[in-house]
Order: sequence, then C-alpha cells, then structure tokens
Amino acid sequence: MPFYQIKEKQKIPVTIDTIWDFISSPENLKHITPEYMGFEILDKYIPDKMYPGMIISYKLSPVPGIKIKWVTEITHIKEKEYFVDEQRVGPYSMWHHQHKVEKIEKGVLMIDLLTYKPPYGILGKPINYFIINKQLRKIFNYRKAAIEKKFGKF
Repeated sequence: MPFYQIKEKQKIPVTIDTIWDFISSPENLKHITPEYMGFEILDKYIPDKMYPGMIISYKLSPVPGIKIKWVTEITHIKEKEYFVDEQRVGPYSMWHHQHKVEKIEKGVLMIDLLTYKPPYGILGKPINYFIINKQLRKIFNYRKAAIEKKFGKF
C-alpha cells in the first residue's frame, strides 16, 4: 500500500511571532477547520501552547453522518520554525504532518507537508483517489482562506 504526500504553501503578511502564536495554540485549530466537519477537542485541560509529547483528542466528521475520534501527538517542535503532529488513533494507517514557518520579505511562508497512508488495505488506493485526497485538499483550501481572512492577503 503506497504512502501519499500533499505539500501546501501560503504566504502570510505577518511576523513569525504572530503566526507562531496562532498555529501553536491547539484551540485555534477549530478556527481553520470547516464547520461541516464538527471539529471538537475532547480534552478537558488543553494548554494554551503545544509542547513535544502533547496528546490531543478530537471528534470530527470527515464525511457527513460519520463521527470519528482522532488522537494526535505533537512529536517535534522547534519554536517559531516547525512542529510535527502524528496520528496515534484515527482513520489513517499512518499520518505525519509537518507545519513549517519561514520568515520572508514582508511576511511569513507557511509550508505544510502531509505524509499519510490511507486505511482499508488494498481498497485504500482507490478510496484515496476518489475521496480522501480530494477531501484533504478541500480542507487545506478552507484553511488557506481562513488564514487569509484572519491575517490578510499577501
């Protein structure tokens, strides 16, 4: 079963400090996730800032009518440069998501590199082609628009 990657880039007209404060707060994830997904953090005591080893439990609906529980771990952080979240419990056979930020002239370049392996063994490849990859790109597009709305257009 193959692995897949999605790489997204977005230029944002803010400082590294501003974007890092936003993306390193787990509570802000709901602001950049489409409402139809019903995203909800399940943890009672969620800190303001993520840290290596942090476990975050969510409930969401990637497909209408189907609710799933998803647990991720923040495995790596380099302050104001990058962090990595990896799925521990959830729908994918493997999920590794790198979030990077780089200072550029007049702002920040945010780079996401998502590496994942779909579920369902041999059926994962066609399901990825027809559903999963399209859904993930739709979520990234929503996120880009939400960040642009919050921080402005580059």
